[in-house]
This record gives sequence, C-alpha cells and structure tokens, in this order.
Amino acid sequence: MGIEVNGNTYETDEEGYLINLSDWTEDIGKALAVAENVDMTPGHWEVVNFLRDYYNEYQIAPAVRVLTKAIGKQLGADKGNSKYLYELFPYGPAKQACKIAGLPKPTGCV
Repeated sequence: MGIEVNGNTYETDEEGYLINLSDWTEDIGKALAVAENVDMTPGHWEVVNFLRDYYNEYQIAPAVRVLTKAIGKQLGADKGNSKYLYELFPYGPAKQACKIAGLPKPTGCV
C-alpha cells in the first residue's frame, strides 16, 4: 500500500500509517489528512507538530490520555482537553493525528 504525493509513492501499512517516518513532509501530511477527510487548520498543524516533537523526544506516539495531558501543559487547558482534540480529529486524536503526522499508531489504540 502507499500514498502518492508530488509524483512519488510512499509506503504505508494496511491502515494508512507511513512506514518510513523519515519520509514525512508537510505535503505528505496534507495528503494523509485528505485521505482522513480532515481539513487542516492551524490548530490541526499545532497538534501534528506537537506530536512530531513529542515522538522525537520520547520515541513513542502517545496514547490519547497522555496526549491530552501533554498538550494541556504546553499549549494550555483550552487545547489540552478531549473535546477540543476530538473536534479536530473526530476518529481519535491520538490515532488520527499520529497518522497525519507520519508517526506509528499509538500503543493502546484499537
């Protein structure tokens, strides 16, 4: 499986997660978002970039509870809550946002 971006095909797993994390670019993120039916706004990118930074630091994609708490600490309580994150990523903030961010599926996600 794969996703085509700017004439290149990038390998994904059967659920659409990017296989090679180093392949990720903002254009690939946009293409993954289109595949997820997510219209990316600055708020979406803020979460995606937060996740990429988190992954670079801890080498793990956070589950939704950890994500919510970490975003609240860094971006404020108005963004660090499930309601806000589910409005941005209705199919699961950790799962869907990690996919768009080019990260592996978070542990504990079904």
